[in-house]
Amino acid sequence: MSNIAPLILKKSEERRIRAGHLWVFSNEVDTKITPLTGFEPGQAVEIKDANQKFLGNGYINPHSLICARLVSRDAKYALGRSLLIDRLNIALSLRNRLFDKPYYRLVFGEGDGLPGLVVDRFGDVLVAQITTAGMEQHKEDIVAALQKVLKPTAILFRNDVGIRELEGLDSYVEHALDHQPDQIEIIENNTRFEVPLIGGQKTGWFYDHRQNRSRLQHYAKDKRILDVFSYCGAWGIQAAKAGAADVVCVDSSENALQAAQHNAELNNVSDQIGTLRSDAFDGLKALHESGEKFDIIVVDPPAFIKRRKDKKNGVQAYQRINQLAMRLLNRDGLLVAASCSFHMSGTELTTALLKASRHIDRNMQILEQGHQAADHPVHPAITETNYLKAFFCRVLPTR
Repeated sequence: MSNIAPLILKKSEERRIRAGHLWVFSNEVDTKITPLTGFEPGQAVEIKDANQKFLGNGYINPHSLICARLVSRDAKYALGRSLLIDRLNIALSLRNRLFDKPYYRLVFGEGDGLPGLVVDRFGDVLVAQITTAGMEQHKEDIVAALQKVLKPTAILFRNDVGIRELEGLDSYVEHALDHQPDQIEIIENNTRFEVPLIGGQKTGWFYDHRQNRSRLQHYAKDKRILDVFSYCGAWGIQAAKAGAADVVCVDSSENALQAAQHNAELNNVSDQIGTLRSDAFDGLKALHESGEKFDIIVVDPPAFIKRRKDKKNGVQAYQRINQLAMRLLNRDGLLVAASCSFHMSGTELTTALLKASRHIDRNMQILEQGHQAADHPVHPAITETNYLKAFFCRVLPTR
């Protein structure tokens, strides 16, 4: 008999779990038999149907709307060091097939069977992020498993994201090993970057656009390019290496732009890279007023829609920022419009782009549709893991 506490679901509420989903919502629990008040945040549970048949092992947070997450459908395996090592090895085997260099997202939460955990790899340095109470309970096991599988020289926990508040977790940044480098190195699409280990955004890099940035290189030669929300220059510097004549990186962070200039030097493209420190909306307006024009513009903003209630304003923001960008394009220009907002579908982004183009009397063709890179595997039952959109749009004058 297992000593893990049971979590009993209401009649028929097991259908999503049996169909492949990993989440249990609080209104699906039979609270008469297993009251949520009887559980502690992060506690291990056996998830069972109304007939008390085993569905899977997981963990619970009684204070969250997603009150339980499944980690194994085998009764012999619960979340712990052994399971973490096994899942890490499975995740690593995929990345070893995909990439010839150790720079990638190693763990993508539910997509890799480890809900609540993200791990990015930068050679011998790992940056991890825990977003659930269940995973927080196993932080020491996570460190031990990562050491067993990868033998890193440094592990940094960037547990300073807002989503932790929903789980009742504190926000903090913590080194798990003694070695504490100031910078992390990335090699992506044969381009070298260095970014601050602690001062960077999220886990320090956005590996999810790797393939989209590679595609941009096919359009870049001899072009003038504007990289909006540039951060450390990932899009722009790779385009410069592919032969772009001139690249302007726009970001509101002086530190990010300094990093972009440093990365340009690392790749011997300093003469092609310029920077503009500005809010993106204000910067695009100022460039328009000064008569600037570009052949290619990349608009890759942070999520404008973080919660469903933000959707209306967020959709308007996507339309507005891309409309401002379209006004800066030359007659036969290319707009790369991206969104990492799960709450905005690809169809909705397409609609926003169409409205933006028609508002300024332009025609638009979608040439390519980009997706998150393969080190961010999509769980087919969990649409939230399929979040990244990128459209390569040709913008033409109306005739």
